[in-house]
Amino acid sequence: MGFALVRVLVSGRHAPTVQVMAERLDSQPMSVEACAEISRALSAKLDVEDPVAGPYTLEISSPGLDRPLVKAADFDRFGGRTAKIETHRPRDGRRRFQGRLAGVSGGEVRLETPEGPVTIALDDIARAKLIIDDAVLKESLRRAPEGAQHLMRASRR
Repeated sequence: MGFALVRVLVSGRHAPTVQVMAERLDSQPMSVEACAEISRALSAKLDVEDPVAGPYTLEISSPGLDRPLVKAADFDRFGGRTAKIETHRPRDGRRRFQGRLAGVSGGEVRLETPEGPVTIALDDIARAKLIIDDAVLKESLRRAPEGAQHLMRASRR
């Protein structure tokens, strides 16, 4: 189909929501049509396999600008970007770190923080996501379709 799975979350007990986050393999922005295509294909598969007992809601979305970082490759792919990382266990009394991603090596993520460099074991990361800053917004606008760029310019007036 030309998409990669980013993350699946299931929330709720009685009528759970299955949240599927996907991205295009060609790194282009996700469209509503692409999400609908994934939804149709996945709905058909889920109806046959029936992994969720009873009724459920299926939500398909793109990772967005503040995307989660879930695989080791994500930390390399987004090297140089600012990220927030929360650990399972405290390190020096802290569980939350924010800084510039500086790569992955030996099963550890390197993060350049204002306090200095920090290395965090991949298996100690509870949650991680990119932070939206001005550079990210500018790049997003540059890549947006012309109609979206026009709307953004109009909203700044």
